[in-house]
Amino acid sequence: MILDNLPILIVVAYFLLPPVLVYALYKGRDVPFHWMFLVFGVFLSICGTAYVIQTWQIWYPNTWISEFLKILTVVVGMAIAFMVLALLPVALALPSPARLEATKLALESEIGDRLRAEKALCELASQLEQKVEQRTAELSEVNFALKREISDRLGAEKSLRQSEAQLRAEHQQLQAALRELQSTQSQLIQAEKMSSLGQMVAGIAHEVNNPISFIFSNLEYAEQYTQDLLHLVDLYQQEYPQPSGQIKNCIHKIELNFIREDFSNLLCSMRVGTERIRQIVLSMRNFSRLDEAEIKSVNIHEGIENTLLILNHRLKAVGKHSAIKVIKEYSSLPLVECYAGPLNQVFMNILSNAIDALRESEADHFEQKQMPVHNTLSIRIQTQILADNYAMVRIADNGAGVAENFRQKLFDPFFTTKPVGKGTGLGLSICYQIVVDKHGGQLRCISPSGQGAEFVIQIPIRQSPVV
Repeated sequence: MILDNLPILIVVAYFLLPPVLVYALYKGRDVPFHWMFLVFGVFLSICGTAYVIQTWQIWYPNTWISEFLKILTVVVGMAIAFMVLALLPVALALPSPARLEATKLALESEIGDRLRAEKALCELASQLEQKVEQRTAELSEVNFALKREISDRLGAEKSLRQSEAQLRAEHQQLQAALRELQSTQSQLIQAEKMSSLGQMVAGIAHEVNNPISFIFSNLEYAEQYTQDLLHLVDLYQQEYPQPSGQIKNCIHKIELNFIREDFSNLLCSMRVGTERIRQIVLSMRNFSRLDEAEIKSVNIHEGIENTLLILNHRLKAVGKHSAIKVIKEYSSLPLVECYAGPLNQVFMNILSNAIDALRESEADHFEQKQMPVHNTLSIRIQTQILADNYAMVRIADNGAGVAENFRQKLFDPFFTTKPVGKGTGLGLSICYQIVVDKHGGQLRCISPSGQGAEFVIQIPIRQSPVV
């Protein structure tokens, strides 16, 4: 009986499973891969339909329908197989029931902890309310104390206002004392600096002058000895025109003909070099003026030339710095009575500042435009005699100039426009004291906007006798 109804049971089983799967998905909407169950249900429906048609073809054969259902069954089955293979890693990564149970227990524990934390927070909020009430009472007391302190401070301010006039007067006195102290300090620094600089320059000049004098004085004898030796060699060649092979090899090795021609040039270049060093040493000695009287009639042009010789290394083109051209426009000046050493220091400070200004202007030009400077860097030095028996020296550069708000402070002690560590702010202040206070002259700065700076020095040709 069961075997006779077996086909019917198979068909029922095929068509009963898809509704069961749909019902299960309806009840469990959060089941992962639910679409896979639907595809599997469709596959079962196709299999059931194929079975029914195969049974029906027993009585009514129809080949193409059977073949179509087989092909459809194969395509759907292969698609389900590939989808199952693609989803297999994801399905294997799903947590197991044991892991889910452990996660559930952890969540329940976390919920318990949070409930306990909420309870603790409620208790803490209650404590905070109590503390706020307590702090409010304390703040009220502090507020009362502050009001009383304010009242006391108002009384103190009244007393301070009464003494303000006295403090102003004391402040003015302190400023006057400070200016006097700065002036005295700059004079002391200048005196010590000039003393140390003069001793150092004179010492260097003396130490260098001795070996240079020794070399220079012996160059003439060396040249004479050389001529004598070469003449002796010529006589030997005349007496022995056929020297031995060893002598020929030696003549060829030392290049006797080249030595004969170049040795005199060598001695001449040594003479020029030693003469140059002697001039530098003489300039250093003239610059220091330690071996001369404090006040003496000197050649102003000589002092300027000595200063330029000492600063010559800063005027040359080095690296990206171009050369600075010095334009000299000297007039005929008589000998001027002055303090030669300090006056040379004035020339040194002003020329050094001019060189610094030109180098700074050159650096700014390179930084802003990144191209060579078209205008030649130059320093112009002019001298002339004035009708009222004053000698005037004008030193001008073609740099960026001095801003108007700085020109009024140039000669103040410790004022400088250079960065920290590049200047002390005493150079021009010392120059002003030397020219104005020590020589009774004038020193001023002329700087049209963007046209460089010019310093004008005027000193009397004859110093007034000290009464």
